Amino acid sequence: MNLSEVRIVLVEPSHPGNIGGAARAMKTMGLDDLAVVNPGRFPDPQAQWRAAGAQDVLESTRVYGTLDAAIADRHWVIGTSTRSRRIPWPLNNAAAVAAEVLERLPTQRVAILFGRENSGLSNQELQKCHCHLVIPANPQYSSLNLAMAVQVVCYELFKQVDGASPGNASIEGSNWDRAPATTAATEGLLAHFEQVLIDSRFLDPENPGQTMTRLRRLILRIVPDETEVQMLRGILKQLQKPHRSRVPAAPEK
Repeated sequence: MNLSEVRIVLVEPSHPGNIGGAARAMKTMGLDDLAVVNPGRFPDPQAQWRAAGAQDVLESTRVYGTLDAAIADRHWVIGTSTRSRRIPWPLNNAAAVAAEVLERLPTQRVAILFGRENSGLSNQELQKCHCHLVIPANPQYSSLNLAMAVQVVCYELFKQVDGASPGNASIEGSNWDRAPATTAATEGLLAHFEQVLIDSRFLDPENPGQTMTRLRRLILRIVPDETEVQMLRGILKQLQKPHRSRVPAAPEK
């Protein structure tokens, strides 16, 4: 098993050296799919210098304008985070998440997100993730350099691959009867849900509360397959029909 289906995504890195450092960290652990979203400076000589012998990874790095575009074809998305949340999200350490990644490969495409050097991933970005990954560290000084954080996670993945025995397919892997839904398909389902909830007046768009956040957490936690997403959207379309038929009549002239 290889790690070619794991994409490392750096969200708005400000220092090009960290992009090069991440590329080097990835290559030493057998990963080669690097994406950056709205980098401060890239390409840049400092990225080339920090990449050292990983120029091939750096040169194949894809630049995206939005996070949605960077993860649209992914089936399972992991966000690295140290922040506590008002609404808890599935959370685990790097070793445990790496083990689950291997269970999902090679039938699912995975993305691991790393946030900005000074502020990490935003709450909105973290809500796009199926689970959150935390790297345990000294509570008195828990800040990791971006490239170092990438190295730790890639190392855990490499360890899992190195120690994995063949034939450990998971229920959600090769034995499943449908391919998992991509992130783009799941986002489409959630947008559809939101519109139906607004149309039915279940959700007040001016004061939505945490309804969509909790619904998002539910959908991401179950990781629906592509057929399940299509089925749910078909149900939602049928539920929308009565609301569409309630168009007010034009006033008489």
